[in-house]
Amino acid sequence: MYNFTTATEFLLLEFSDIRELQILYSLLLFLIYSAGLMGNLLIVIITTFDRRLHTPMYFFLRNLSIVDICYLSITAPQASVNSLVNNRIISVTGCAAQVFLMVFMVYVELTLLTVMARDRYVAICHPLHYPVIMSPRVCLQMTIVCLLTGLAYAGFHTGYTFRLSFCHSNVVHQFFCDIPSLLRISCSDTFSNKLSLIVSDLVVGAGCYAFITASYVRIFSTVLKFPVKEDQKKAFSTCIPHIIVVSLLVISGAYVYLQPPSESGSLKDIILSVFYAVIPPFLNPIIYSLRNKQIKDAIRILMRRTLSLRNEA
Repeated sequence: MYNFTTATEFLLLEFSDIRELQILYSLLLFLIYSAGLMGNLLIVIITTFDRRLHTPMYFFLRNLSIVDICYLSITAPQASVNSLVNNRIISVTGCAAQVFLMVFMVYVELTLLTVMARDRYVAICHPLHYPVIMSPRVCLQMTIVCLLTGLAYAGFHTGYTFRLSFCHSNVVHQFFCDIPSLLRISCSDTFSNKLSLIVSDLVVGAGCYAFITASYVRIFSTVLKFPVKEDQKKAFSTCIPHIIVVSLLVISGAYVYLQPPSESGSLKDIILSVFYAVIPPFLNPIIYSLRNKQIKDAIRILMRRTLSLRNEA
């Protein structure tokens, strides 16, 4: 029998019982993590040192990339190493830290994407008022609000989860610690936990998604009135990737948190959790930043400067 006061560890779910597949999954996770880390680091470097990109849009892109680096680093490296060395053990403290950081990063990611939708709405629908509405001070304040409310949100759910006793089992049916899997193995009454999780997820997730959807409906209705087709194409190429990222995060996250995993865990649960925990921060720099013409130009300039400095040395 295990409970929170005596248990010192949990056991995470394996990707596979076959050793060759464990190594393959470990390699895939490592490659995804490395590519996502390099892509997001590149965005942070480019938007920091290129003064032409010191605008609200790229300020939020830089913040999003920083969040994505942290987001990816919570689960992917440990899952890759665990699969490689065939280790399933995670301490209670480590599990609590993973839950807190995961909830915090997902909240900040979603709220930042919501703020970015507002930024695009103001830029396209109210361009004359854009410098006032999205001033540097306002952008900084919105980012700080995202971080502070995220800390409160993650702290509440982590504390509310780990006040429970875990005596049915210490096997978490997931490749990382998440709240739905922990509630499933608790021997305490988890009704209030499930209710608070569903309500808060619906308020935050559905609320942010509804705001983003409303913003883009107004954006598209404005864009369709542009007389120049090239301007329409440019606006759509900026907005559509944003919608893809948000939809992937919200839909996969809704499945993970609103539909309980199977009793024994399944490959489908793990795959959908990968889409929720790993794929969004991996895709962000690819479909939202690196397709941007100004980002591409800034990368070319940085590469030329780097090569010239190397030649001079």
